[in-house]
Amino acid sequence: MDLTNKKVIVTGGSLGIGKATAKLIIERGASVLITGRNLERLNQTAKEIGAIPLKFDISNLESIPQKAKEAIELLGGEVDVLVNNAGVGEFPEMGKITAQQFQKVFETNVFGLALMTQEIVPGMIKQKGGTIINVGSTASLKGFARGTVYSASKFAVRSMTQTWQAELRRDNIRVCLVNPSEVTTAFNNPDREERETVSNKLDGNDIAHTIVAVIEMDNKGFIPEVTVWATNPY
Repeated sequence: MDLTNKKVIVTGGSLGIGKATAKLIIERGASVLITGRNLERLNQTAKEIGAIPLKFDISNLESIPQKAKEAIELLGGEVDVLVNNAGVGEFPEMGKITAQQFQKVFETNVFGLALMTQEIVPGMIKQKGGTIINVGSTASLKGFARGTVYSASKFAVRSMTQTWQAELRRDNIRVCLVNPSEVTTAFNNPDREERETVSNKLDGNDIAHTIVAVIEMDNKGFIPEVTVWATNPY
């Protein structure tokens, strides 16, 4: 897909992978709407990179139909690409897991992602094409210590991605899962402060380049899943 003049939504676009992805897509000539929960940070990022801001907490499931409608309208009535990047994490060890932790993580990572996508897909079907990028994790490939809640949510995203590939391929809609390993972002930081970039860790730009490469592949083909590891993270 040539991104020139395309209409794109990036959820969780005010920081980290989402911000880097939105910035790179804008540089390719697309119009990009970013969502986020913090209005001040969202507006600051939008001004910095030239995006359209929409305050939107994707874990507020009841608000999704209206917020999706607003996003589509702000983009002029159509969406070519949806990047489902918004995500949260909880990492309790076995014996300290609560239902509330599952609820918090699944509301954003699974329920919100699925319901948001469901609002965007009909427009893609109508225009006979589109691309959906689900940002997963290497936690969707293999569990890890203290990963019961988070890894389960990302395994669910992987399953949904494969299901949508089976359902939507006939409508010329490409669905891809991008699995980053550890990335130096503000993820899981209660103060939402970005971590310093270091030479042996991935950063948001690395994942942004991967996402854009997947999107820019010629429309006759698509990449179902791609995983990105740091060469030597130790």
